[in-house]
Amino acid sequence: MNDNIITSHAIAKYIRVSTHKSQRVLKQIKGKNYDEARLILKFMPYRVCKTVSKVLESALNNILQQKSKGINKKELIVKEAFADKGPTLKRFQPRAQGRAFPIHKPTCHITIKLEIK
Repeated sequence: MNDNIITSHAIAKYIRVSTHKSQRVLKQIKGKNYDEARLILKFMPYRVCKTVSKVLESALNNILQQKSKGINKKELIVKEAFADKGPTLKRFQPRAQGRAFPIHKPTCHITIKLEIK
């Protein structure tokens, strides 16, 4: 392996948003550098962008802890960004005549991996 490549990752678990909705945002930042990814997340209108931005910040702080000297944020690249399916919260909505309709509230686990060359 090449010793010049430094990687770090951050994971946010049990986020109350579906995998499809978070994946739509994560596809936009994958392969971009850190500053571009922050800018994209800042101006996207989706609710999950705030959570993804926090995970991206956490991955940055993890890479700063590994490397003691200052790093150039333009060299940081979002190597991987994906969302795995988490457990589904199952609830019931009462309906007429004693019936109940199921409600499924999906969760996901968001993972972002940064790389600096």
